[in-house]
Amino acid sequence: MKQFLLVIAFTFISLNVLQSQTVDGTYERRVGTILIDTLVLKPDGTFTYHNYQKFDKPNPDKNRYANGTWKMEKNILMLYSEVKVDSVIKPLNFNNSKARYIFKSPRDKSDKVVKTALKFYESEIFWIKGMELFKIE
Repeated sequence: MKQFLLVIAFTFISLNVLQSQTVDGTYERRVGTILIDTLVLKPDGTFTYHNYQKFDKPNPDKNRYANGTWKMEKNILMLYSEVKVDSVIKPLNFNNSKARYIFKSPRDKSDKVVKTALKFYESEIFWIKGMELFKIE
C-alpha cells in the first residue's frame, strides 16, 4: 500500500514539474535585422524593457526604457513600472499593461510549431497594444 501511494505521489509531482512553464527570460521583436523591442523578465519578479527606433537622417535614433515588477496570474502577465519623476530620462509607464502568455500546451502532441511569446492586449501606451514579443530560446 505504501508503495502504491508513493508511485501515485511521484506521478502527480512529475506531471506538475513537466507542465510548469518558465515565463522568465528574454523576449524580443525584430524588424529585419534591427532589434526593436527587448523585454527581460527576471526570476526575482523584476523586468527591464528597451525600445529602439531608427530614423532616417537628420533625425537621431530614439531609445526608450522602462523597469519595474511583473507577476503572472494564470496565463496573464501584468507589468508594474517604477516611474521616477525627478529622473533625467523619463521612463515608459507600463502600469496597467497586460499580456497573454502564448506557448504550446504539453498536451498538444501535434507537429504544429507554436513560438513562445507575449502578446500585449491592454496598455496605456498606445503603440504597445497588440505588440507580440517572442521568447529567445
